[in-house]
Amino acid sequence: FGKAGNVDMAWKFFHELRAQGLQPDDVSYTSMIWVLCKAGRLGEAEELFGQMEVERAVPCAYAYNTMIMGYGSADRFDDAYKLLERLRERGCIPSVISFNSIITCLGKKRRVDEALRLLDVMKKDAKPNTSTYNIIIDMLCMAGRVNEAYKIRDEMELDGLYPNLMTVNIMVDRLCKAKLLDEAHTIFESASQRGCNPDSVTYCSLMDGLGKKGKIDEAYRLFEKMLDAGHNGNPVLYTSLIRNCFLHGRKEDGHKIFKEMIRRGCKPDLILLNTYMDCVFKAGEIEKGRTIFEDIKSYGFLPDVRSYSILIHGLTKAGQARETSNIFHAMSQQGFALDARAYNAVIDGLCKSGKVDRAYEVLEEMKLKHISPTVATYGSIIDGLAKIDRLDEAYMLSEEAKSKGIELNIILYSSLIDGFGKAGRIDEAYLILEEMLKKGLIPNAYTWNSLMDALVKAEEINEALICFQSMKEMKCPPNTYTYSILINGLCRVQKYNKAFVFWQEMQKQGLIPNVVTYTTMISGLAKGGNITDAYNLFVGFKTNGGVPDSTCFNALIEGMSNANRAMEAYHIFEETRLRACRVNVTTCISLLDALNKFECLEQAAVVGAVLSEISKSQHASRSL
Repeated sequence: FGKAGNVDMAWKFFHELRAQGLQPDDVSYTSMIWVLCKAGRLGEAEELFGQMEVERAVPCAYAYNTMIMGYGSADRFDDAYKLLERLRERGCIPSVISFNSIITCLGKKRRVDEALRLLDVMKKDAKPNTSTYNIIIDMLCMAGRVNEAYKIRDEMELDGLYPNLMTVNIMVDRLCKAKLLDEAHTIFESASQRGCNPDSVTYCSLMDGLGKKGKIDEAYRLFEKMLDAGHNGNPVLYTSLIRNCFLHGRKEDGHKIFKEMIRRGCKPDLILLNTYMDCVFKAGEIEKGRTIFEDIKSYGFLPDVRSYSILIHGLTKAGQARETSNIFHAMSQQGFALDARAYNAVIDGLCKSGKVDRAYEVLEEMKLKHISPTVATYGSIIDGLAKIDRLDEAYMLSEEAKSKGIELNIILYSSLIDGFGKAGRIDEAYLILEEMLKKGLIPNAYTWNSLMDALVKAEEINEALICFQSMKEMKCPPNTYTYSILINGLCRVQKYNKAFVFWQEMQKQGLIPNVVTYTTMISGLAKGGNITDAYNLFVGFKTNGGVPDSTCFNALIEGMSNANRAMEAYHIFEETRLRACRVNVTTCISLLDALNKFECLEQAAVVGAVLSEISKSQHASRSL
């Protein structure tokens, strides 16, 4: 009954045995303990083990080992280890399986050094087997202690045990996950030489490692090598190839691999179809994503919650919030057990389309259905509220999240900082930054940029520069937007030369200025009288395909006029008119004065006529 999983029936017969006055022997006790442990009913197993200690004076070693394995399976290391020590104190030798169970438990808790010490203890009592070494190698690789894993493998061979396929698969998989592809490849190649031929699991691990690193062609060649070795492709392998193709911008190759899989007669599973659909939506192929969703049924599956969640998320990102709400409602009507991902996708879509109050309603529905909101759930609504200046509500919602034990992340804190900053509530933005730092979270570029932008708009340029310094001290690389904010801020307070220093620093960092940065810097240099640098930037900007705006043209014309470079200013004036950019009155007056000064009468007449037209237009507007 125990092996068949019918624990209650096994329990019943055990009790009947005792009710009839028969004393269970060690085998009966131990078997029942093992059945209870396997079923996760550890409390009952402990109680029975205690009875065994009372009734039989000393439980047999097998009973101890069984209980130790039960504790190990339940990740109760301390209890398992205490029982192991009691067993050793009684002069009994714990089984290899008991040691392995405790070592596995330590591995799950990342207590690697304790596991290594237990291995040394084990060698005094029981000979470690291949499984023991595999467990140790696995946890060392997981901890990034690869050299020690190699030593354990060598030690294993000295003990007369040779690495098996499980050893190879563990090492290849863990090394790939640690991005140590060369080492993983060496293990892979040496496996065959040791008479341990890789299987599809080995190939899949190495292929996935190569794919994640962007080495798609190498991964595909390895796949072909696997087929030549007589292994068949399976959905897991194809899922890895397709996902990594899309991940590294090779979506056409991803589509080809899917078609090739069908041609080879390998039927996709639902995990593959969901992954493929997710990749396609993220690549912006909305209609293709819909098609894959519709095709799920033709492959013999029914879309699951993940399928619908991906569809909702994909359509939400495409701005089709109304349709996602309809799909979500239909799922509820059909009795789907909606998960947090599905709710999060709908809430995010509603917030992005400005329907924050409706998102609130969905959040309340989520709570009523006992689906725990995640940090992403709260993050979407908080961001939505912050963007429409409902900051007090956003802050209260963040407090609610914390009260539920949810750890706020950088994205959520940054949304609050950005919102408070844009509203001019800089002190509150600083308080949120301080809370974030106390929790050990490192602000990212978006966080710093939000705060600096708020400071610049409040003309607190010195505070913004302090933030910039803190940003660099915390090893957060400034981006194009960071420099644009500072350059704009410095130009606003007429610190043009300082702004140009940041411009040059930006160039040295290999960052490409955007249109706003160019026009701000050109205007700033021109207003500051640094006409040569302003003009050189202006020419470079146009050469690189940039299109100066009216502010840029007017600033440069005025700057050149004031620097007595009348004809150069006039040529830019002509270009301004050709581009249909607006010339303002101040610009015309500055240029007219310069042209008259150098007796450029023909050009002065043209500028005078334009000035007259502007004046008439302004007078007409005021009359209306």
